[in-house]
Amino acid sequence: MKRLIAGAFALVLALSSTQALAGDEALKMTIYKTPWCGCCGVWTDAMKNAGYEVEVHDMEDVSEIKKQFGIAPPMQACHTATIGDYAIEGHVPLEAIEKLLAEKPDIAGISVPGMPMGSLGMGYNPAARYNVYAYKVDSADQSDVFYKAGE
Repeated sequence: MKRLIAGAFALVLALSSTQALAGDEALKMTIYKTPWCGCCGVWTDAMKNAGYEVEVHDMEDVSEIKKQFGIAPPMQACHTATIGDYAIEGHVPLEAIEKLLAEKPDIAGISVPGMPMGSLGMGYNPAARYNVYAYKVDSADQSDVFYKAGE
């Protein structure tokens, strides 16, 4: 029970910090996902709760979207989102999105390949350790760690 309460508290803190970043005007995010994926729905709800103005496109197949945004197969996950000129692939934590928007690096986007346990949408645990990678269009290189979750 203590873990559940601690996890919920950490999620509230993460969500409230993103709302502060957004200020009075909500940041617009478009999410492409399959309609039957529960973890994508949880991640989408977290973005809405964080204050993003979310537009959802439920699609049978998101592979064309990944091609459109130049997300190479090793960098792919179950859903793709866009915000501004950036793509956000997979279960990227709110803190990494905040960093992306604050720093505005010269990259195509950020990605959490696969579906790591403990990531946002995958049984969220703020202590879960996994990497968020920065990538350029059509690059399979995962050497550029953008953010280290759980540290």
